[in-house]
Amino acid sequence: MRFGPPDKQFQRWRWSAALYLGIGLLDAGRTVFTMHAEGMHHSWSILFCTQLLGWLPWAVATPLIFRVADRFSLETARTAMFWLAHVSVALGIGVAQSLWATGLHAALHPYAPDENHNAFSRQWSYVLQGGLFGYAVVYAFVLAIRHALSAGERLAAKKMETARLNEQLATAQLDALRRQMEPHFLFNSLNAIVGLMRERKNEAAISSTVQLSDFLRRIITQPSLAEASLQTELELLQLYLNVQQLRFAERLQTHIEIPNELLRAQVPILMLQLLVENAIKHGISKRARGGLIRVSAVRSENRLTLRVYNDGPTLASASQASTSGVGISNLRARLQILYGNAFALSLCDEPPTGVQALVSVPYRET
Repeated sequence: MRFGPPDKQFQRWRWSAALYLGIGLLDAGRTVFTMHAEGMHHSWSILFCTQLLGWLPWAVATPLIFRVADRFSLETARTAMFWLAHVSVALGIGVAQSLWATGLHAALHPYAPDENHNAFSRQWSYVLQGGLFGYAVVYAFVLAIRHALSAGERLAAKKMETARLNEQLATAQLDALRRQMEPHFLFNSLNAIVGLMRERKNEAAISSTVQLSDFLRRIITQPSLAEASLQTELELLQLYLNVQQLRFAERLQTHIEIPNELLRAQVPILMLQLLVENAIKHGISKRARGGLIRVSAVRSENRLTLRVYNDGPTLASASQASTSGVGISNLRARLQILYGNAFALSLCDEPPTGVQALVSVPYRET
């Protein structure tokens, strides 16, 4: 069983070393200051180093405890293997720590000149027996830390998995909405071409078919993305307007006011085409003399606002489908998926007779 990726192992070793360095400093400082305050006379620097180094076995053994804790977690606490594994590891670490501590005392003599010179085996047995309770407490403390860390890691992994699933769901929803949106535009365009044929404008119908083909080819070759740059949006919009211009001729006038510095801004793909299509269907097409469609964009700090204006008729006199139809409902759903509540979409009358669609989204570039 691998303990973890190399960088993660390093982080854990560093964390373990820092923890026991802090504990060792506190323990060594407490021991030295307490004994000094009681009037004892020892080699204080050596005693301090001995107490500090005494925690080294625990620092080395903590990754092992973590590994055993991962293998035999608290969920298996009712099994015999859980207790056998943890008691064996704790006892083994206790033996190693007591041997280390006894060896340090034998080598450094921290309690000279009042040190008792017992045999190594007797001194080791005394240190082991006297430290069993402390070893159990430290081992339980390390297990508790590992349990808390594992719970945090599981929670973080669950959140990441939830975020990934939500992203996949949002992508699937956007893809479904886009597939719904493209046939909606296609049917409207084909109806427009049929209208030209009924009016016996065969040349215009042929040109519209070619323009529609160019538009659809551009859509098909576009990556299946939820957003596109404003420059790409304008290119797609122009292809769409070429189709509509053949149908409406001089009845359709357009004016686009998009500053060059905003062309890299990200917007929902085909959003402008949908808003202009809505303006033509519910506005320009209902006026005998046609009218103007004006597209503009402005940036205000971290917000991008797009406006699509047409000469009317106003919402009060036009079909209410302009505010609740498939296109606008589709766009609202896409904006909700992409931006949550950080967007605004509205259609309102623009005196004296016009209508304005306004979309505001967070500003971000490619």
